[in-house]
Amino acid sequence: MGALTQCSPQGEEEANPEKSQKPLQLSQGNRWGWMKRVCLRASYSVLFCVLSQILVLWVGYLCQGYGVVAAGQKVLSLLQYLLMPTIAFPVISINTEEGETVKRGSNVSLTLDMCTPGSEEADGLVLSPRDQSAWEYLQTASNLLTSQILHERAMDSFSLQREFLEIPMNFVDPKEFDIPGFGLKNRYKTILPNPHSRVCLTINKPDPLSSYINANYIRGYGGEEKVYIATQGPTVNTVSDFWTMIWQERSTIVVMITNLEERNEKCTVYWPEDKANYHGIEVIVNNVLHADDYSLRNITLKDGSEERHLKHYWYTSWPDQKTPDNARPLLQLVQEVEDARQQAKKDNSGPVIVHCSAGIGRTGCFIATSICYRELKYAGVVDILRTTCQLRMDRGGMIQTCEQYQFVHHALSLCERQLSQQAEE
Repeated sequence: MGALTQCSPQGEEEANPEKSQKPLQLSQGNRWGWMKRVCLRASYSVLFCVLSQILVLWVGYLCQGYGVVAAGQKVLSLLQYLLMPTIAFPVISINTEEGETVKRGSNVSLTLDMCTPGSEEADGLVLSPRDQSAWEYLQTASNLLTSQILHERAMDSFSLQREFLEIPMNFVDPKEFDIPGFGLKNRYKTILPNPHSRVCLTINKPDPLSSYINANYIRGYGGEEKVYIATQGPTVNTVSDFWTMIWQERSTIVVMITNLEERNEKCTVYWPEDKANYHGIEVIVNNVLHADDYSLRNITLKDGSEERHLKHYWYTSWPDQKTPDNARPLLQLVQEVEDARQQAKKDNSGPVIVHCSAGIGRTGCFIATSICYRELKYAGVVDILRTTCQLRMDRGGMIQTCEQYQFVHHALSLCERQLSQQAEE
């Protein structure tokens, strides 16, 4: 019998050297294969999510009464707007009364030669199809709401979000301003006044910076010119400019819709405790009346022998980073300011000045609610979309978020119910 031969461990190691090493690592080829599989799975997941969202949008349009093809076209239009790269609104060359040429732009942009502030007529139109579509949207978009439809619309957050996203913002590119040092007078470097409607201070100084203030004239109900001025919250170095604008424009009402600080500074204190002098304008605070949600300062302004009176409303109940839970206090303020404005018109007063911090979000909500309040009162219907587009033509970004757009609808739905109750009584 042959002797049994025992295999030594050493021989086993020589035959299988890898078994004695640490856990195997993937080879270069396997590693690339694994990465490709992971990328493919991630791509499929993203594609599935996108297609699901598109399907939800399409079904939403179908539920709104659109046909199959029409709903598809609406979805494609919305996708085109959202996916197109951000570009500056074409430049609008404007010849001001002083003969100075300024330019206007936005993230969907225009190239227009505007004749007069707020005019919808334009000569020398040079627009790409997308740009032209955006500007035409701002000029023509409309959604007239009856009382019943307004109440239903206010509860339809999906439709309001879709409608809001379609409205071009009409922001201005900072590069389009040729005023050295003008950035020092802006609270936020990307929130700028649209040149064709901006307020220019008539200060007798050769420096163009002295005439600059971040403020725009805003049209009111029925397209009435210069009913409001939307502006940023004054900074330390623009307080005197702010009071100069109030005096120059013969304004008798200021509405402030921000706290002085909300996580960071939103507005500086631009009024005196008792009295102070700003660029030769004496400002005297006569008294302060406090309500639950706002305070009212009655102020006297003096320049030489001329004396005027100013109402300063300070709304303090707008919460930080969101909209109010109850629209009733703001609506009450809108109605009180409108009554005061109508009374002041008898004395040839100027625009109502409205500001928050940037001068577009809460300011846009207040002015839109004021305009639509009058429309509901006198016409019995309301077109919030048309009003928003009109505001953004005058100052880019007005009504800054979808949540604010929904809040305006809620406020006006409440307003309509109040007007209906008053009519019944």
